[in-house]
Amino acid sequence: MLLPLRLALAQFNPTVGDVEGNAAKAVGWIERARDEGAGLVVLPELCIPGYPAEDLYLKAHFIDANREAVEEVARSADGIVALVGFAEPAEAADDRRAYNALAVLADGRLQSTYRKIRLPNYAVFDEQRYFVPGSDAAVLKVDGTQIGLTICEDCWVEGPPASLEVEQGATLIVNPSGSPYHRGKGREREIMFRDRARAYGVHFAFCNMVGGQDELIFDGQSVVIGPDGRLLARARQFEEELLVCDIPPGGRSQTAPVAEALPDLGEVYGALVLGLRDYVIKNGFRHVGVAVSGGIDSALVAMVAADAIGADHVSCVVMPSPHSSDETQGDARAIARNLGTELLEIPIAPMMDGYEVALDSIATGAANDAATETAGDMPRDPARPSEPDIAAENIQARIRGNLMMALSNKHGWLVLTTGNKSEMSVGYATLYGDMAGGFAVIKDVPKTLVYELVRHRNERAGTELVPTSVIERAPSAELRPGQLDSDSLPAYEILDAILAGYVERDEGSEELARAGLPADEVDRVIGMVDRSEYKRRQAPPGIRITPKAFGRDRRLPITNRFGG
Repeated sequence: MLLPLRLALAQFNPTVGDVEGNAAKAVGWIERARDEGAGLVVLPELCIPGYPAEDLYLKAHFIDANREAVEEVARSADGIVALVGFAEPAEAADDRRAYNALAVLADGRLQSTYRKIRLPNYAVFDEQRYFVPGSDAAVLKVDGTQIGLTICEDCWVEGPPASLEVEQGATLIVNPSGSPYHRGKGREREIMFRDRARAYGVHFAFCNMVGGQDELIFDGQSVVIGPDGRLLARARQFEEELLVCDIPPGGRSQTAPVAEALPDLGEVYGALVLGLRDYVIKNGFRHVGVAVSGGIDSALVAMVAADAIGADHVSCVVMPSPHSSDETQGDARAIARNLGTELLEIPIAPMMDGYEVALDSIATGAANDAATETAGDMPRDPARPSEPDIAAENIQARIRGNLMMALSNKHGWLVLTTGNKSEMSVGYATLYGDMAGGFAVIKDVPKTLVYELVRHRNERAGTELVPTSVIERAPSAELRPGQLDSDSLPAYEILDAILAGYVERDEGSEELARAGLPADEVDRVIGMVDRSEYKRRQAPPGIRITPKAFGRDRRLPITNRFGG
């Protein structure tokens, strides 16, 4: 009787372009798997070059370097079979120079390769730009078990290559992957793999990458599913881990670990923390700065930053103006104190006075109003000239942006912007002001979710890291006396519902109105979203949380007269 195959799934965190570093990590995981008695270890998709490496994949010397690294990794595959994702050189075809491939390493050398057949070209994926599709299914025998090879998208729909491999005798389908995170993605993947396992009557093993890469998060949560759809093993989310499981189970090991899935808000918060941590570390920063206003958005960004890289590496900067209330300024200081970060204070009233004097000496006429950038309030509508105080409001935001960037230059900080998805959608932000910075942590987090995440983190802490007054106060940019967000925007519950339909589901105004949303607000919000595309093009990158984020997912022209 054959013993079960001991399988190891090595979900780890590579860095795009760090070919030598990724190869060294791969060797370490292979050695750990061998020490655990595994006969087969699976590493993530394209883990040697990193994913997505974008146009690096078009550079012949980059592809050659990652091929050489795989051959070096092969030396460690002695007494174990290792499946390692890499970009296999190919003859140039339409300027694409590689296959998205899986190296089969055994007996100290590269034995064969499997080439990904289904190349996704939707949402955040551009694989048809970079890779040549493979054409052949592949079955590998390890310790008496027939194993079908696939890569990520190959399993996302029923049919070949997995169905062909089952016909050829495979009883286990492995799926190394670089599957990007969005809210709820882990649950979606598990349902899909359970369906595949039941449909084919075989085991499925999914090994996902972990880590942040610019806007994208890879959440791990690798799984092994039985032929009946039963979950046999699950790795943790957002953490590196070696998941070991016998196929079929019950042979030589104790029950394989099944990590508890994170709750919804814990999952989103964990993604933000990992995304910021990796962006900071992988890009060589050691310290971040956050302009803290006493509002909910900057509070969440400061919380995430402290959790991601430690409070000692975070500076909160308070920049009061004559319009800043004592309550918000007190809350801003309390947030920094509660989180344990450095607190800096720079009053901006003298600088505002200097701008006012300089601008009062320049005569301006109505002819210039239509070209005025109304960033602090709403995106420019050519049919509605700017109000006179818009320039003064924007100057406050731009003074603060200049000060944050000066601190960045002086101390080498990464400045974190604090705008949320609701604001970015409708242009309720100031170019070169509160949009100035290097990374937009909550760029894809709707305003209503911002409140939920702050409450969640407070509950986890068992104390008010962010005071209740911040959560309960009506949101305001505090750029003029008595200003409230509701002066310019619908209630955030209505705004976010409209944005979810228009931005994430591509629904038009009639569909949104039929869903019960107020038609006048629908039309107003759609107009604001469309007019704000030019602003979003100038925003820093930010972490993708929703199924459709601005930038990589949603790409529309700036010059555009379609009315929605």
